[in-house]
Amino acid sequence: MLEHMATDSNACGEGDIFTGNVAPILNEIRHALQRLLDEDQTTTIDLRGIPMGPGEEQHLESLLGTGEVTATIDAMGLSTVIETSLAGVWLVVHRNDNDDILGKFIEITRNPTILESQTEDMHSALERLPGILADYS
Repeated sequence: MLEHMATDSNACGEGDIFTGNVAPILNEIRHALQRLLDEDQTTTIDLRGIPMGPGEEQHLESLLGTGEVTATIDAMGLSTVIETSLAGVWLVVHRNDNDDILGKFIEITRNPTILESQTEDMHSALERLPGILADYS
C-alpha cells in the first residue's frame, strides 16, 4: 500500500509526511461497505499493520468523523468502539493497563465483534437467572 511520500500541511499538522495510504484505506472501506451490504460480509482493517506517517492516522480519523455511538469496554485494559460518521464503519482501539495502544482497527460491520455477547457469558447469565427470579416467587 505504500505509494509515495508527500507533504501536505493543509491536511495534517505543519510538516507532517504522508505515505499516500489514506486514499487506499478509504477505497478499501468503500469496497468493504459494499460487500457488507451485498453479501453481509464484514471486514477488519488493522491500522497498526499499515505504514503511516506522523499525523496521517489522525487525518484519516478526522475524515471518517464521529457518529452517534461510543462504547468503552474495561477488560484487561480499556477498549473503545467509536462509530464513525459513516454508518457501518467503526473505529476500535484496544489499550493495555498502561494506556498504550495494543491494536487499532477499522471494522466494517453492522455490530463490532467486541460488543457481541459471548456464548459462555450468556450461558452463565441463564444459569444465574433462576436465583434472581427466586427472590420474586
